[in-house]
Amino acid sequence: MPHKTTTFSGDDLQRMYRARFKGRLEYRHKVWKVLIRDYFQRHVRSTDTILDLGAGYGEFINNIQCKKKYAMDLNPDTAEKIDADVELFAQDSSMRWPLPDESLDVVFTSNFFEHLVNKEALDSTLREARRCLVPGGSLIALGPNITYCGDAYWQVVDHRVALSDQSLSEAMRHAGFTIHTCIGTFLPFTMSEGLQYPTFVVAAYLRFPLAWRIFGKQFLVIGKNSSV
Repeated sequence: MPHKTTTFSGDDLQRMYRARFKGRLEYRHKVWKVLIRDYFQRHVRSTDTILDLGAGYGEFINNIQCKKKYAMDLNPDTAEKIDADVELFAQDSSMRWPLPDESLDVVFTSNFFEHLVNKEALDSTLREARRCLVPGGSLIALGPNITYCGDAYWQVVDHRVALSDQSLSEAMRHAGFTIHTCIGTFLPFTMSEGLQYPTFVVAAYLRFPLAWRIFGKQFLVIGKNSSV
């Protein structure tokens, strides 16, 4: 039985994220261009069809190079931020997605799963991702790691599900994925506050995994659809 993804309405999300990221959207866009160029693009082929789950302001989906693009988000601002070549699904992610079976090569999500209302909604969302992915297709998930964030994890009002790299990996395996990559400490916790480091610092950080162990508080988990 599908579960409601969030107790916040689209208007709630709009107000919340406008306030949270006020004055930082341009910086976030620049950082995501570097993250994609220097790391994530290697996981996406030019012929791929991809869905950005919890697409937000489109920082990922607007910059990734691929054949076909979809986005899913309840925030009304998403429709204004994503490029014209991105098709938007403004719906609850735990409900059936309006896509055929095996129609996606990649599902990408960043800082989204922790906002779901409970782990039942997470399971439903993961199963929809698996249904829509081709055999061998990838679910790429980035998010704050409760193991390393500690109390700061709960200082974000709409964080509802506590996740680590290990618990998300278990949930993904339960939904039918095989874990390909599991990094407990990848990126720092947040871009919504603190210093705005130059993008060359971001690029240098990505080249030195030892720095991830020191500063990383977000996991990166990549699962493959094990359907055959």
